[in-house]
Amino acid sequence: MAQPAFIPTLSEFDVEQAVQLIQQAYAPPTTATTPEDLKRFQHDLFEIQKRPEAWGLVIPLLNHQDQNVQFFGAHTAQVKIARDWEAFPVEHVDDLRNLMVQLTAHSLSIGRPKFILRKLFVALTSLALKLAPGHPSRWPDWIMSCVSAFSNHGAAADYIHDFLAIVAEEVNNADLLGSSKAQMQQSMIDATQMVVQGITSTITQRLGSIPTNQYLSALRCLQAWMTFLRADNLVPLIPLLISLLDPSFPDDSIFIAASDALQEITSKSTLSDGSGSKTLTEPLLVWIDVVGNRILEATLANSDLTPTSHSLCKLLVALGDHSTQYIAVNISSSMPVPTSSTTPPTTKAHLTQNFLRLLLGYTGLPGYYGIDEEESEMTLGFWYLFQEALWNTDYYLGDGEDDRAPAPPETREGGEAQQVLLAKAVYSELVQILRRKVVFPPAGSGWSRDQIDKFQVYRRDVGDTLINAFYVLRNDMLGYYVNDIAERLSTRADTDGWQEIEATLHCVMSIQEALDMEKATHLSRLFSPEIFGRLPSTGRTRVRRTALGVVGAYSSWFATQTHPPPSSSQPNLLLTVITYVVSALPDPSLSLSAAVALRNLCEANRKDLAVHIGTFGELHAGLSGIPDSEKSKVLQSIASVIQAMPPLDEIPAIEAIINPNVQKLFDALQSASTLPDEARASTILHLETLSGIAKGLTRTLEGLVVLEDEPDPDVQAEAETIRVAREDPRAVKLREGIFAAIQGVVELWSVDAGVGHALSDLVKSITSLPSDITLISLPAGPLLELVCVAAQRQLTAAWLSLAAILIAQLNPPVYSLNLKSGPTPEADMCVQRLLPILLQCGLGALSVDAAMESNPDIVQEFFSCMDRVAQDFTGAFYAMSPGLLDALIQCAIKAFSLQERYSLVSACNFLSTLIHRSSLTEELNAQKMILLASHGRSLMHAVLAGFAGVAPRSVVPNLIDMLGTLLSRANEGEGSIGGGPTQWMKEILMSDDFVPTKAGPEAKAKFIKAATGSRSLKKTREAAQQFTLVARGLEGSNFGYTSLTM
Repeated sequence: MAQPAFIPTLSEFDVEQAVQLIQQAYAPPTTATTPEDLKRFQHDLFEIQKRPEAWGLVIPLLNHQDQNVQFFGAHTAQVKIARDWEAFPVEHVDDLRNLMVQLTAHSLSIGRPKFILRKLFVALTSLALKLAPGHPSRWPDWIMSCVSAFSNHGAAADYIHDFLAIVAEEVNNADLLGSSKAQMQQSMIDATQMVVQGITSTITQRLGSIPTNQYLSALRCLQAWMTFLRADNLVPLIPLLISLLDPSFPDDSIFIAASDALQEITSKSTLSDGSGSKTLTEPLLVWIDVVGNRILEATLANSDLTPTSHSLCKLLVALGDHSTQYIAVNISSSMPVPTSSTTPPTTKAHLTQNFLRLLLGYTGLPGYYGIDEEESEMTLGFWYLFQEALWNTDYYLGDGEDDRAPAPPETREGGEAQQVLLAKAVYSELVQILRRKVVFPPAGSGWSRDQIDKFQVYRRDVGDTLINAFYVLRNDMLGYYVNDIAERLSTRADTDGWQEIEATLHCVMSIQEALDMEKATHLSRLFSPEIFGRLPSTGRTRVRRTALGVVGAYSSWFATQTHPPPSSSQPNLLLTVITYVVSALPDPSLSLSAAVALRNLCEANRKDLAVHIGTFGELHAGLSGIPDSEKSKVLQSIASVIQAMPPLDEIPAIEAIINPNVQKLFDALQSASTLPDEARASTILHLETLSGIAKGLTRTLEGLVVLEDEPDPDVQAEAETIRVAREDPRAVKLREGIFAAIQGVVELWSVDAGVGHALSDLVKSITSLPSDITLISLPAGPLLELVCVAAQRQLTAAWLSLAAILIAQLNPPVYSLNLKSGPTPEADMCVQRLLPILLQCGLGALSVDAAMESNPDIVQEFFSCMDRVAQDFTGAFYAMSPGLLDALIQCAIKAFSLQERYSLVSACNFLSTLIHRSSLTEELNAQKMILLASHGRSLMHAVLAGFAGVAPRSVVPNLIDMLGTLLSRANEGEGSIGGGPTQWMKEILMSDDFVPTKAGPEAKAKFIKAATGSRSLKKTREAAQQFTLVARGLEGSNFGYTSLTM
């Protein structure tokens, strides 16, 4: 095709140079071609496309013999339309439109490969997105005109379908606003009749009468257009699609494509809300009854999961998700369902029960998931939806309900509806199937680590499904599992059966969160000598680990039971399981599970176990046999039991577990110069141990804290006993020793990351709000001083995060209406003294070139810490020496240009909090106005530059909030600062040195008027979002508008 006059003409030499570069970039890599060469070729091609003359490459490249060169020609057309549209001469737009249609039609007529045609289709659609919207439209009926041009050049139906599919995909993904979006949507709707006719004319052809690719193209086109088609467009297509589900046809790709299209109808069409029971659900259920059964039977008989069978499973799942309510309501319905003359009469009950039977069949496919099959996991989500649908039916009886609607006629003995009985039967079978599916293979199966991990994930997913089954079956389900374990323990041989028992224990553990512990009567038998007493106590690592998991999961159940006193001869189930757990602690492969179970048991049963504190003394004496990694959890467990004792009685026990660890910390500090590695490891271990003890001594929370007019006398009495115990010289000495150890570690090891992490965890654990104070809780102020010392030596995100926590604890919440909220004068003085240190550390670290870009974690935590100060100690910023606050604000403004989202968001939040909190009192408000007089305009410039492209789009919502803060808070008082935010916006946006942007003066003026003319943040947000798209050149592009509104 000759070069039109409006397209730049390049010399043959320039074209040949471009061709050679393309061939080098797309040629198969050789030993002589380095990755750097390929990067350079790609960069050079990108630079070529950026030049205005690149339009002149499109036709010569498309005319070349090399398909890679042709592809790049089509790609260049797409890129120039999408990226450089503003530079194209307006007077030649119609000529370009005609040229692109002709080039595409010509490429179709000479049979160019589909990957080239796809690029041309995308380029055409991109051009339509530029031309079709508007009044008047510069390309009305663009879809029909393109299809007509292609047909006139002899394009086959599958090429037309491919074009239409790309049209739908591109329009769906396009960023269009307001009337432009409505126009494009209407152009799609106007073309739906033509699209449906084209699809229908193809899929009505008898299987085998036309090439397979024509069916596939038509079905892909249908999927792409799904969201544009009305129900009356779709309904006639459903029987045609079902007719293509023929497993006997040799080419299974048509079956799979038709199945995919039906799945899309159930999930993404106008019928996706569960509607279409007569036109979609029942026809598919009839087909499943006639054909689907045969597919599953063949799968089970041949032990062969064909692609057709896999596709059937996907279709079953999609239909189940779509028609869950229909299945739940009609599981016992005797209502007939219309069928064809060749299909036997049937009822809704038969069809739904048959559907459930097939779904159970795929759920319970033979073999192991991830090894022998992948389909069983796909069905799990349905059982959650089905259980929810059953609860929503009028006559289903949920647990504890007394006001159900009258039962339907199909009611059996006991008053339960037939629907309920059938649902229980289905879930009973499901429970048995899933128990079998989670059984591990015998030892020596040869599974890889990845296969084991995948199977473990599957087991967790099964556990979630079992919770839904429990909501239907209730205690009968737990009874089934307990009976199953008992029977297997009675009948198993000496060397086998443990895999089956472990699977059942896993199922019991999985449903814990759904149980009402006070009504779980079967647990007494589970933890009795009949069952738990017969589980292995040596070897058999997997079953013991799962048994420990069961104990940990049900630790709170023991708190609901009455246990015999220590002097009684009756078995104590709590002590029985404690003994079982403790016996596993020395085993390295079980110590983690055992330590977690022990911690949970002691946490939930601390009062019952407090009378057996001597037993835990023996456990403490035997710590040497427990792996170091789990000692902190064991000591946390012991501390939990100690906490249940009277506070004064706690002190000797706490001394016994803390003093050795504190002494070992001092020993490690003494040996650090001679044995640094051993000292470091010992330091981390004993810091973690002290952290565990501190956590254990923290009381469990009971209920939510609420504001009260008068403090609870019991709470006051308990607080007083703790206060008295804390003043005991022994408790004071304990705290002094712990603080001295922490101080010594900070002075020696604060720059070590591992020690720093352990220190941070200890400080979090050993500080508390007043309502949670323990005998060893340390005050936040002195610890904050130590954190400042550590930050001065090496600033890290961890120290900044810890500083923010401690600052918050200096202003604890008040839960009594009679007490004044706010920090104490001592807390105010502490923060005013230490804030400059933190600020200087942060500003010093972040002022180095590229430091903010290289350390986003420090930036985020620095401004989060400053945000915490702004919330609780706003006045501390204005009490600092001159210049520090100005430097902080300038640093925050600089952060607005960062590309790392969380850093920028943190800076935004800090500035917004500081401005808002400073507006709450007259004194601080005056200080704030002085601050904004100095920095308000710079801050506004950073926000507007962020909209225009300096900041990532994901932070635009935060920038909008910042803009709203400036508009509302910089206009307060008498007069506005320096003209106020409105004047700032005008001066900044209209200045010649504002960042380059696609927004012209008209768009800027419109934004200023909309943002400043309304007090509604919603309207400000909409104006800013519109300006952002225009400024970045994204309006009408194929980039996500939603990213601006997340």
